[in-house]
Amino acid sequence: MLILTLHRPGSAVNLAPTLLNSIRQRRPQKRTLIPQPLPPLVAPRPLPTTFNASSEDAKTNRALMAGMLGEMETLRSHAREGGGKKVLERWKARGNEKLGVRERVSALLDPASPFIELSPLAGHEVYPDPLPGAGLVTGIGMIAGRKCMIVANDPTVKGGAYYPLTVKKHLRAQQIALENRLPCIYLVESGGAALPYQAEVFPDHDHFGRIFYNMARMSGLGIPQISVVHGISVAGGAYMPAMSDVVIIVRNQGRIFLAGPPLVKAATGEVVDEETLGGGEMHTSISGVADYLATSDSHALRLAREAIRDLGPATSTSLQTTRPKDVRPPLYAASDMDAIVPSDPRQAYDPREIIARMVDGSEFREFKKEFGKTIITGFAEIHGYTVGIIVNAGVLLSHSALKATHFIELCSQRGIPLLFLVNVSGYMVGEKAEKGGIAKDGAKMVRAVARAKVEKYTVVVGGSYGAGNYGMCGRAYSPRFLWMWPNAKICVMGPDQLSTVMHTVSGKKNVSATIRGEAEAKRQILREEIEKQSSAVYSTARVWDDGIIAPSDTRDVLGLGLELAHEERASRQVSGGEGRGMRGEIGADGDAGDWGVFRM
Repeated sequence: MLILTLHRPGSAVNLAPTLLNSIRQRRPQKRTLIPQPLPPLVAPRPLPTTFNASSEDAKTNRALMAGMLGEMETLRSHAREGGGKKVLERWKARGNEKLGVRERVSALLDPASPFIELSPLAGHEVYPDPLPGAGLVTGIGMIAGRKCMIVANDPTVKGGAYYPLTVKKHLRAQQIALENRLPCIYLVESGGAALPYQAEVFPDHDHFGRIFYNMARMSGLGIPQISVVHGISVAGGAYMPAMSDVVIIVRNQGRIFLAGPPLVKAATGEVVDEETLGGGEMHTSISGVADYLATSDSHALRLAREAIRDLGPATSTSLQTTRPKDVRPPLYAASDMDAIVPSDPRQAYDPREIIARMVDGSEFREFKKEFGKTIITGFAEIHGYTVGIIVNAGVLLSHSALKATHFIELCSQRGIPLLFLVNVSGYMVGEKAEKGGIAKDGAKMVRAVARAKVEKYTVVVGGSYGAGNYGMCGRAYSPRFLWMWPNAKICVMGPDQLSTVMHTVSGKKNVSATIRGEAEAKRQILREEIEKQSSAVYSTARVWDDGIIAPSDTRDVLGLGLELAHEERASRQVSGGEGRGMRGEIGADGDAGDWGVFRM
């Protein structure tokens, strides 16, 4: 039992912490009507660890993770090159002091600002021709002291044209900006939609037109939209600057027009050059489409920084005082996380080892520890922000699903963000599980995830299979951010099970050994294909996530996400909102409906 010592001149008295009335009577009383807080009576309870960094298993695990991280860095390095050095040199030669897309982003950011890039491997090995980063650089960084979303076309990749995944990546960046109220800065140089893919980028709900819908909506909600036109902005792309609150264009370089000179001549017979048709001087002095005329890329980016500075502070001074102050690092090294996950995904491990290296002071207040042990729930702080953590420790049983549902309801009621650490094979199957109501109990968990009125964050640290993906807040359940570790897998079921099921369904009885051999060879090919499709690289190439991160970076990446949510929530309080929920379509963590009907 903890003994609290109360010191007075000339005496020392030991009191048990349960004697609260005695404490009140003995402590010096202040003459005030304001209730005075009691001294803290709860001692810190950091998680213990059994992890041995020098063990053979740890060395094997670390070597495997190091290999995957090295592969990721190689792929990212290729993506950062865009269309390649030769293409970049030829493109720069076309203008005066032109900057590459990453040079533009760097010049825009504050000198000490990190840049959290989103989906840098989008488009990897998806199309017949390479499309590094889907021809778009998106991410969050500090500009003039304010967090902003940057969306920058890479004109060295297919002229900055919008492929289906380019549109998807752009829309995802806007969704993050919308949910977190981040000003958007568009660095524009694009030929518009990729015409060979027009059926996949033009007409549907989440196609090219949705970009401009989002711009109008965000502007209406007071989220600034700023465009810097570095080069051509043609056809549908011309609406990018036209829909912005502030437009900066580079002289003799930026072009904004609905149709270029060849199409104008074909349609009207008019002969006109690009500068006269849509150049910076015309648009700043005659049409009014642009507001500021810059002499170079660098000058345009300085003007953009000034425009951000003129927006004023993101939050009021009074709200800044609500930021957490007591931020303590974990007791254990973050680098251990690179060696905790077993090299064999079938091998079990204690996920508390991950939590202990992710949360402040390695302190985790576990909820319902003895019930539904295949899922772990509890409260902790990450960079000073309180979160409710849900992490898998085995297959999801009925008790596990009910426990998770209860915990999600608590966090939603208390306004505590939810963090899902995913390594799930799915929900239990079989006669006993079905008779026990696994379908309705799993549905309760899925419903709770869908209806929770708080911010949700998902990190896939292992497998994310089947309906377990839904119950653990997969992409369809609108987490604010979804990150993958390099070893992560995502699929409807494991490759062995899925290929066997498909082989069984399509198989025939009483066939010859030759046919059975051919069928087995097809099953093996199918298994390899499913294995590839379930990998983290395959996922991130299709923007199923927001990027692959190193395990040791997880805490800091989550800290940024929680800080963004804290500031967005504070901005709602300033505007007279509740500070949580009631956000309509802005995010899944906020509509005005209730939980719906739980099947009991």
